[in-house]
Amino acid sequence: MELRDLPSVDELTRGVDDPLAVDAAREVLARAREEIRAGADPGNLTERLYEELAATRTPSLRRVINATGVIVHTNLGRAPLPASAMARIADVALGYSNLEFDLPDGERGSRQDHVAGILRKLTGAEAAIVVNNNAAAMLLAAAALADDGEVIVSRGELIEIGDGFRIPDVVARSGAKLVEVGTTNRTRATDYEKAIGARTALLLRVHQSNFRVVGFTERPPLEKLAQLARRHDVPLLDDLGSGAFVDIADEPTAAQSLAAGADLVCFSGDKLLGGPQAGVVAGRADLVEKLRRHPLHRALRIDKLSLAALEATLLTYLEPRRALEEIPVLRMLHEDPASVRARAERLASKVGGEVEETIARVGGGALPLADLPSFACAIEESLALPLRLHRPPVLGIVRDGRLLLDCRTLTDAEADEVAAAVSDVR
Repeated sequence: MELRDLPSVDELTRGVDDPLAVDAAREVLARAREEIRAGADPGNLTERLYEELAATRTPSLRRVINATGVIVHTNLGRAPLPASAMARIADVALGYSNLEFDLPDGERGSRQDHVAGILRKLTGAEAAIVVNNNAAAMLLAAAALADDGEVIVSRGELIEIGDGFRIPDVVARSGAKLVEVGTTNRTRATDYEKAIGARTALLLRVHQSNFRVVGFTERPPLEKLAQLARRHDVPLLDDLGSGAFVDIADEPTAAQSLAAGADLVCFSGDKLLGGPQAGVVAGRADLVEKLRRHPLHRALRIDKLSLAALEATLLTYLEPRRALEEIPVLRMLHEDPASVRARAERLASKVGGEVEETIARVGGGALPLADLPSFACAIEESLALPLRLHRPPVLGIVRDGRLLLDCRTLTDAEADEVAAAVSDVR
């Protein structure tokens, strides 16, 4: 086919009763011109028109099956929600809600009231506030407490995490001035003390997220920083990153941090917590009130569906044993390797694969050195792309010429779906 053989938009859409047909035809013809110039045959343009129309109406954001072995996978939506959270979202979304209405008093209320009480119980904090993610939580805290003042932080904690998020940039946008102390690998309490001056408004300690400095290192205990902050009457904010309410390796919990003397803690809702995207700030009531009254609070506030999911997730933590069973992230973290192996063996028997011992990862910037014993079903590498394009897509890890389907991040039901997908694409 040559360029002069291409139909016009009117010719291509003739007889197609669809309000999107003209735009779709333009897209099809534009691609056809490029292919002809490149020496390729664009094929049946009518079929491509209908494919374009179908693609236009197909949601781009979709469920995928995570067989990568990375539990809190940033690119795959981080934490899968517990069933109770999904039920609460549906309940709140299908009609009106008391999002900002006090039912007993019949007056305007605050959306923060739905989770503040639970957070106080889980963390031991005097008060708490929730925004749309942890970066927003830090931005709000710095803006409310240190606008036009100085924030002191260790050089070893000036992290960058996914998508270019950098602590120094967030602090700068808050209106505060960042004061770096110590060195990359060693910072002492005396370094903070020497930097404290008349304009010091906040001491900031930051979770090292997805990296660790090992070897010749030093970092002052949180208790020492808290004592220093009290002596100079400066608040101490401990950014916990992922956040946790139960013991997970060496990840600090919010309760532990506050008990050690932090005035405020902030952390994510959608990582180790296992809930929706959210940022939580908890601690001293007077400081939390400053955050609540700051103009940025409204711009950064959490939406009603995320709030519903967060409330349901937090309620689950009131019974720790129930949380370990019902919150997917916790269940995957603590599942016995023997159960993971049994799942891999069942999958391998269905698809003709081989069981391979492997290592799963926590992900989400938490516990980067933690190795989680796991087992995968290994199949031919050539299936990686077809499985990614399957509905639902299946994502594994290509290693040493094979595609590994790690079974720590699969449920039994998902393993069955993977088996069906492999059968479909072979």
